[in-house]
Amino acid sequence: MLPVCPAQIKFNLFYIYRQAKVMNKLIYHMCHADEWEDAQKSGFYAGSSQDQADGFIHFSTADQVRGSAAKHRAGQDGLVLLSIAIDQLGDSLKWEKSRGGESFPHLYGDLLSSAVVHLEPLLLDESGHHVFPKSIS
Repeated sequence: MLPVCPAQIKFNLFYIYRQAKVMNKLIYHMCHADEWEDAQKSGFYAGSSQDQADGFIHFSTADQVRGSAAKHRAGQDGLVLLSIAIDQLGDSLKWEKSRGGESFPHLYGDLLSSAVVHLEPLLLDESGHHVFPKSIS
């Protein structure tokens, strides 16, 4: 048995923890509930009409999704918020500069319904603003 160095163990544990955080990173997409119901039946989601016109499915990080909702989905009712694990999307996911020079995640291809790890209704408050879960910053 080889001797174990405490510094090496600490480094390995840090590396494993860091990898786990990266692997569990989520991105978000908002769509109409009926669009998602169709996706569940077929096993994939091809995106909204706007996504299809742009050639990719638009996603946002937790820090970006509120701004995306305000800009693209203001006042829209009947939406759901999809939480997607980045590690499920493979090489079809690209990070590209968009609004304000920020990098946004774009999926060039269909979203498999199995990549969605959580779904939540995106309700409106009394003033017509979307109410996001507490996990969204």
